Amino acid sequence: MTTAAHILSQFQAAGVETCFHDRHIEPQIYAGLNGANWSLKDYEARGGYQALRKILGKQEGAEALTQDQVIATVKESGLRGRGGAGFPTGLKWSFMPRQFPGQKYLVCNSDEGEPGTCKDRDILMYNPHIVIEGMIIAGFAMGISVGYNYIHGEIFQVYDRFEAALEEARAAGYLGNHIMGSDLSFQLHAHHGFGAYICGEETALLESLEGKKGQPRFKPPFPASFGLYGKPTTINNTETFAAVPWIIRNGGAAYLACGKPNNGGTKIYSVSGDVEMPGNYEVPMGTPFAKLLELAGGVRKGRQLKAVIPGGSSSPVLPADIIMECTMDYDSIAKAGSMLGSGAVIVMDDSRCMVESLKRLSYFYMHESCGQCTPCREGTGWLWRLVDRIHRGEGRSADLDVLDSVASDIMGRTICALGDAAAMPVRAMVKHFRPEFEALIPKKNSQAVPSA
Repeated sequence: MTTAAHILSQFQAAGVETCFHDRHIEPQIYAGLNGANWSLKDYEARGGYQALRKILGKQEGAEALTQDQVIATVKESGLRGRGGAGFPTGLKWSFMPRQFPGQKYLVCNSDEGEPGTCKDRDILMYNPHIVIEGMIIAGFAMGISVGYNYIHGEIFQVYDRFEAALEEARAAGYLGNHIMGSDLSFQLHAHHGFGAYICGEETALLESLEGKKGQPRFKPPFPASFGLYGKPTTINNTETFAAVPWIIRNGGAAYLACGKPNNGGTKIYSVSGDVEMPGNYEVPMGTPFAKLLELAGGVRKGRQLKAVIPGGSSSPVLPADIIMECTMDYDSIAKAGSMLGSGAVIVMDDSRCMVESLKRLSYFYMHESCGQCTPCREGTGWLWRLVDRIHRGEGRSADLDVLDSVASDIMGRTICALGDAAAMPVRAMVKHFRPEFEALIPKKNSQAVPSA
């Protein structure tokens, strides 16, 4: 008898497909993992919770660290938010009003819904305690006693694994009241999301956590002053918290030295698309893209590289000649005209039709728009319909200008960044690969005026 569990087991990843390939460069988060050693005792054997002991003064001959010292160390490390925006983590932590008299909250954004991204689920599945320890340290630094990890709805196994790790940490005295006999108290809870892409936006995530429809809030006020349940809240990505224990153990300067100025440490890149060995690769920030492509086995079947989306589907595409000159860090990719984003590197070879690729992306953003803002709700639909019309060979020459116009009318006119995320790929695709779009427009329509 075929059961649902049997069917789902066929699609169950074991990590071999993504991160257990021994092709990382100086890994910190993935170091020593094999898929089976996720438990507390395994994590402690790898040096786990030593950073927590260090800040609490539980290491022999070492004094406890102050909140200011922890934040200063994170600032020195050059750690930037790994969720997409790349905002300096230490600076974000310093925004939290530490003397606030009421409850404050810490939230981990594990709502990994960006097409092409699969790094956070591997961290939570195979090294969950590193996230727990990072969140405890963050709670200490900002004077926060309650935290939540909002986990993407379609990865229930990962949610179960994180819950198991939480139970281990509580039983060992790393979570709860008076951690390891100190004055530090920190409660951490997992929250299962429902699979909506929009809930990856921090304020929509907060709304969902509160049990409401996941729709973005107006900013200001920002979460640091008015967040979860109206209280000061700091939100960071899974990978950001996972980087913190290494920083505390080894120092901010050592972490910065692993990367490059303003881009400290390692970064996990989810490489997918037309490569021989897709997967997650942890490499130092500033690693040349050419090296990352080499680690992934190069372009598949000996074909030629055509384009790369360097930071998940919401970031602008870069042609091969531009991306091959880039290093994988926030500043280099931004200078090239795109964004590092979540680190989802989507590789496209010369067999790919860019019109069809854009059509798929546009459909996704039309589908995932929450509908709260008119420019996004209506504009994403127009983008998809126009690209679909061109792809079907029914386009008009003016459609390309209309596409650019609709995209520009969406950008900057929405509550959250989903509108920009939908518009930027469109503008970049038309900019870099306009001849492909023009080739699909029949000559008889080349002078036609587009209908309303």
